[in-house]
Formats: sequence, structure tokens, C-alpha cells
Amino acid sequence: MSDDFELDTDDLKRRMDGAMANLRTEFASLRTGRASASMLEPIMVDAYGSPTPINQVGTVNVPEPRMVTVNVWDKSLVGKVEKAIRESGLGINPQLNGTIIMLPIPELNEERRRELTKVAGQYAEHARVAIRNVRRDGMDQVKKAKADGLSEDDQKYWETEVQDLTDEMIKAVDQALETKQAEIMQV
Repeated sequence: MSDDFELDTDDLKRRMDGAMANLRTEFASLRTGRASASMLEPIMVDAYGSPTPINQVGTVNVPEPRMVTVNVWDKSLVGKVEKAIRESGLGINPQLNGTIIMLPIPELNEERRRELTKVAGQYAEHARVAIRNVRRDGMDQVKKAKADGLSEDDQKYWETEVQDLTDEMIKAVDQALETKQAEIMQV
């Protein structure tokens, strides 16, 4: 029975990839001085009585490197969208032009860039912790199989598989962090 044990490494990889995808989303929301439509993704607008993502009440465009525009489809929501952007903590001052809300992205100063690199580091650490939690789950499965009679050689094999997968994902997180920090510090 114990010889039939096979760890579902695809499931572990899928869960670790989920942590990586979450990290990319968090990195995209960091304002780096360059306009990006994804920086508005976390913003919710109180539309029709429920919180709605900003991209479901208007079209988000990046017409130039330092400008994001939101073309609100319903005129009655323009004020609510503007308020949601103001209160989002992005530090962007929206400018109205009919149903189009323009968001000029200001240049970042040195101090703000350093703060953003620290925030990026925190996001990366959260991703590493999530990956290590998946690793722990995988190791627990191997230990349980060992208690059910898995041979020591098989145990070592599966533990090595889990550790290799973990190392690969942690390395990917570190690379993503390095890239993001370089992007933030670029003037």
C-alpha cells in the first residue's frame, strides 16, 4: 500500500504559482512613476449599491507614459469614481473632463522611492511565507506517508522534490523583487 504513495507535486506547484501571481498583482499596484492601468485594479467604486471594480464602471486607458484615463460609462457615477480614486491612497489627484477622469502620475522623489522598495520587499516576504506554507503542507504529507509505511529512500526522494520546488519558487520571488526594486529606483 505504501509503495503506491505519490505526492501531488502539481498541486503544490499550482499553489506556489498562486502565491507568485498574487505577488505580481501586488507589484503591479505599486506606483512606480510610470502609468499603468493595473494600478487602479484594487480600487472599488460604490456603484448601484455595491462595491464594484473600477474597470467595470469605465474604460481604463494609458494614453501616455505619465497619464491614466478612466472613461466612465454612466455620468451619474463620475463623482463616485473620482471620490474612490482620491480616497484610494495612491496619491493621485484626479482631473475631470466630462465623463473622462484624467490621472496625471507625478514624478516620485527619492524618499518615496525608498518607501516603495520597502513595501515591495514586504510583498515579496509575504509571498515567500505563502510558498513556505505550501512546502510545509507537502512535507507533512510525506511524513504522514512515512508513518503509513513509506520507505526511507522514498521519503528522502519526495522531501527533495518538495524542497527543489520551493527553492525554485523562492528564487523566482527574489528575481521579481530585484526587478521591481530596480524599476522603482529608476529615475
